[in-house]
Amino acid sequence: MNGQDYHFVDKKTFEAMIEQQQFLEHAKVFDHLYGTSKAAAEMLNNEGKHVILDIDWQGARQVKESKKDVVSVFIMPPSLEALENRLKARGQDSQQVIERRMQDARDEMSHYTEYDHVIVNDDFDHSLHKLETIIDNA
Repeated sequence: MNGQDYHFVDKKTFEAMIEQQQFLEHAKVFDHLYGTSKAAAEMLNNEGKHVILDIDWQGARQVKESKKDVVSVFIMPPSLEALENRLKARGQDSQQVIERRMQDARDEMSHYTEYDHVIVNDDFDHSLHKLETIIDNA
């Protein structure tokens, strides 16, 4: 929701924000620009809260370069076939969109070695427990 989970701006404003270094990370994903506000992340961190980012490898790389105390986690599907089946089962995307997402997923997955932890999401509850353990130990 705009103003709560996301803050939407036009492309010109977004590019100006990049120039002004207002993002902790930013990337183009699935033809859309995304970024994480430095100010918002710092505010949460100053409140003693964990800041958890759901970002692609490009953003993760930027964060790790600028913040040395981060812990990164790559959540991987059990297989490409399982991922494709999940995307089809959602019933939200055309076959063309699914094919594009699969190609992008292959690219994304090729960067898993850059992360501190890898979780294979074959069982949600088990994967969630692993993630909670990593966060608790951070």
